[in-house]
Order: sequence, then structure tokens, then C-alpha cells
Amino acid sequence: MARIAGVNIPTGKRVPIALRYITGIGPATADQIITALNIEPSRRVNQLSDDEILAIREYIDANIKVEGDLRREVQMNIKRAMDMGSYRGLRHRRNLPVRGQRTHTNARTRKGPAKAIAGKKK
Repeated sequence: MARIAGVNIPTGKRVPIALRYITGIGPATADQIITALNIEPSRRVNQLSDDEILAIREYIDANIKVEGDLRREVQMNIKRAMDMGSYRGLRHRRNLPVRGQRTHTNARTRKGPAKAIAGKKK
């Protein structure tokens, strides 16, 4: 198994698909990486040489924020919104949907299991 940015990359998959296992790398970023390093998109990870894997690792370290750094930045952005008292921050603090979804019905994933209210049934 190739290990890039602290993640074990699956060896049997094509390189652009395998790179997506790293948090912060999606389809566009994976294509950007393989074009910058002149790696054929149809090649599998187990067909790459050690030098190519090292080049991918160095490119990602130098140019892309991934894994722990990215998670830390996202959490800091959420914390900043909460400290600022913005609407988004209040929604995060109350553990409600942040992006404008309705909450009268639905939103059970975010709100948790329904709580029974006494005297509601008629």
C-alpha cells in the first residue's frame, strides 16, 4: 500500500480515483496533480514507481492543504463564526442545519431523535 499524507491509498485503483481517498482531494484536484506530474490517468497505483509516489507526496505537501491541516482550518472557521455570533455560528451552536434547510419537518439527522411532547395528541 502506498501511503500519502498519512492515508493508505488503495493499490488496485487508478491513480486519480485512489488520490480521492485523501481528505481535501476531489476529482478536479486529483486531475490537477496527475497532469502536473505527467502521470497517465489510466495507470494503477501498484504500477507507479517509488519515485512517482514520492513526487505525488511532495507535490501534495507543497501545494495542497489536506487531512489534519484542512480539518483544523474548517473547525477554526466554525469556531470563529460561533464566537462572532453570526447566524451560521448560532446554528452551529444550537446543532441545527446551517445552510437554510427547513426544520419544521425533517432535519432529524441534525436535531436527533424526536422528543415526545405531553398533551400533543388529540
